[in-house]
Amino acid sequence: MISPVSIGRFMKSSFTLFLLFFVLCPLFAAFEVKNGDKIAFLGDSITYWGGTRSPYYGYIHLVLDGLKRSGIAADAVFAGVRGHDSNDMLARVERDVIRKKPQWMLLSCGVNDVWGKWKGRGVDFARYKKNIVSIVEKAQSAGIRVVILTASMIYEGAGNKYNTDLKKYNDFLRTLAKEKKCLLADINCRMQKEVAGKELSRGKRVKLTYDGVHMNGRGHMMMASVILETFGVPAEKVQQYRKEWEKSHPEVLLRISLKKEEYHLLCVRASEKKISLEQYLKEWITELK
Repeated sequence: MISPVSIGRFMKSSFTLFLLFFVLCPLFAAFEVKNGDKIAFLGDSITYWGGTRSPYYGYIHLVLDGLKRSGIAADAVFAGVRGHDSNDMLARVERDVIRKKPQWMLLSCGVNDVWGKWKGRGVDFARYKKNIVSIVEKAQSAGIRVVILTASMIYEGAGNKYNTDLKKYNDFLRTLAKEKKCLLADINCRMQKEVAGKELSRGKRVKLTYDGVHMNGRGHMMMASVILETFGVPAEKVQQYRKEWEKSHPEVLLRISLKKEEYHLLCVRASEKKISLEQYLKEWITELK
């Protein structure tokens, strides 16, 4: 015979499970990327290169690959423009994002707003906040779900003048994400951990950029990993994908000195042929034989 105490415990446990189901299920459903969803990537040159280097290198393509491995086929709207800051993105969000009618918009903005201050441009903090709020509200008014990316480090030194200034911009983004009920992909936080926490052979630190700002292969993988986890892909799955990316597309070990413009030109040529930079260089070397 079941005692009244056992019945009471069962009812209490059942009520707790029901309450958790009732509260949490709507949250998971609201942030689920579905098959056929269109994801717009609004940003600067980091976003631009993330979408154009090749389907096997840029972080946007890695995000799509990670979603596909997780059973979700999504499409991308490439809206990264080199040199753009929050003023520029606000001016073109209607044309480059909203008119494309995506289900999601990933907003990556802040590096040029801060970095540009030392190059005679930039956007002050007060103006930046107004611009970002306007971009988010415009997208949300159009029924687009927003993911806010914190701005990546500038020159990979947490204590330098650029990142000291950038901190308040990123703190604002974190607060805004909560206020506007946006998802937050904390790129800056992950980047700081990876730069500080890992070493290569001979004591050399891991580098996630090739020039202090723009992502190298590891940087693109780092960004894609954060975004996938933000979309709800389990961290252990993301780590598995990243290991597979690293095996399939290792960093080029040969170190050569190139000007930034020369490196960009090589990337453009590889992108035009829709192949990775590594494959482009291999083909070029083969033609020389």
